[in-house]
Amino acid sequence: MLTLLKPVTWFPPMWAFMCGVVSSGVPLADRLGFLIAGMMLAGPLVCGNSQAINDWFDRHVDAINEPDRPIPSGRVPGRWGLYIAVAGSIISLGVGFAINTVVGWATVLGVFLAWIYSAPPIRAKANGWWGPLVCAAAYEGLTWFTGAAVMVGGVPDSRIIAVLCLYALGAHGIMVLNDFKAVEGDRVSGVRSIPVMLGERRAAHLACWTMAIPQLIVALLLSRWGLIFPAALVAFSVASQFVFMQKLIANPAREAPLYNATGVSLYVLGMLTAAIGMRGLA
Repeated sequence: MLTLLKPVTWFPPMWAFMCGVVSSGVPLADRLGFLIAGMMLAGPLVCGNSQAINDWFDRHVDAINEPDRPIPSGRVPGRWGLYIAVAGSIISLGVGFAINTVVGWATVLGVFLAWIYSAPPIRAKANGWWGPLVCAAAYEGLTWFTGAAVMVGGVPDSRIIAVLCLYALGAHGIMVLNDFKAVEGDRVSGVRSIPVMLGERRAAHLACWTMAIPQLIVALLLSRWGLIFPAALVAFSVASQFVFMQKLIANPAREAPLYNATGVSLYVLGMLTAAIGMRGLA
């Protein structure tokens, strides 16, 4: 069951959640119990449950490509994969509303996105444009919102919402980069990922600009709000990413893993930098 929930995938939403916590400006000690509940919600519950949902609806594909996965291997037998996905959704909603109403409705949206990403008839993951957008919105934007909402006990400041939306939009590019590892398989199986539809070079350009432009807007907003030093650090992060982007564009398929370790790391550090800077707005 733990393999089904894929703990390695919990880190990105929990990182975004903590960015939301930090950006709220509320001292951690003031809401420690809610903070722990929110971290469990962002990681093991909503994210872990989304992995169970995905594995259930991908079980036939995994039987061919990854027969050692828990469901096709029989380690999670029968319809237990579906039962775990449904139970995880219910538990997530219960925890979300137990924290507060705003977090509860954010959890409703998160669970909804998890189901439409993998489940027919929508199955957003089959669409190269909508799939990455749904994933980015859930993993980065919604979890940042939840972290701030947990701490303030309601709807966060509009400036926090603006920044988290920009970083979620930029994360669409990160999700596109993840598709480079499966270009040949996607092309053969008819999956219309962006690298398949546009070609690897054009898809790499798109991913880079999709990541860079929202970050530059964040830097401008921070500067406009008087947060000059955080704005400068975010801008420096983007400039550093441009160096690695040149290598990525030259050979997307080969360099995408390296860019995930370098450029994407700078991206998420920029998220934390912006969040720390915005504490002064509280």
